[in-house]
Amino acid sequence: MTAQSSRPDIVQLPDWLRRPIGRASELSTVQKIIKQRQIHTICEEGRCPNRGECYANKTATFLLMGPTCTRACAFCQVDKGHAPMPLDPQEPQKVAESVQLLGLKYVVLTSVARDDLPDQGAGWFAQTMAAIRAVSPVTQIEVLTPDFWGGPENPHRAQQQRIETVVQAQPACFNHNIETVKRLQSPVRRGAKYARSLDVLRLVKACDPTIPTKSGLMVGHGETLSELIEAMQDLRAVECDRITLGQYMRPSLAHLPVQRYWTPEEFEQLGQIARDLGFSHVRSGPLVRSSYHAGETTE
Repeated sequence: MTAQSSRPDIVQLPDWLRRPIGRASELSTVQKIIKQRQIHTICEEGRCPNRGECYANKTATFLLMGPTCTRACAFCQVDKGHAPMPLDPQEPQKVAESVQLLGLKYVVLTSVARDDLPDQGAGWFAQTMAAIRAVSPVTQIEVLTPDFWGGPENPHRAQQQRIETVVQAQPACFNHNIETVKRLQSPVRRGAKYARSLDVLRLVKACDPTIPTKSGLMVGHGETLSELIEAMQDLRAVECDRITLGQYMRPSLAHLPVQRYWTPEEFEQLGQIARDLGFSHVRSGPLVRSSYHAGETTE
């Protein structure tokens, strides 16, 4: 495989990473609903290039527990570096209302990391899922969670209990991203651990083997093909069913520079490798993100 290099000091995207943001009507409808309720979507907070397409396809990814994260991942543009706001007690109901108004057939619930909360937000996921089902029982709900790590006494047991809380709420899919290869975890995912993230997916299957699990990798941080294959093999070893593979795009000069732009042809090869390893659902492409075509379980 070969790929186009990029100089970190020059903001220059290849043609295949340029995409229109979508029809204004589709964007404004969603933006109006979430602004009125003072809730958040990662589609907007992260300015996802696919948000217009996803909104048109009746999917969206809500960002729970506020826009401020207690971690400091070097790739992510979500707000961080100061104390998060208290939880809005009406947020589960506001998200449920939004799902109903938008007629969403499939919704993804994600969140910032909230290490400041006693259960790190696991119960909040369950509450929000219950609120959605109360008003829109046919909507399928995928979760994309943090690692739920923590607890001064028994951190492993605390993590397990938090994951059990979310699993018992019966999501349609449980997603947790390892984001990058093992060697690059520390510079890319500050405060996260490769083995800990694999444990999340392993524990989900231990709690309920019928729930599909999913993870995602960003390329462009300087990883090698062999390292990506190793990461995919590690995911399959914990019975991860689904995977997304996409290009890291630098949000600002304060974030990690892109080391390499992988080509669409290379993404096709990565996708085939993933299928050969046994992933049941593979999305691989420069603009693919964690929730891209999340409601589709076949190619």
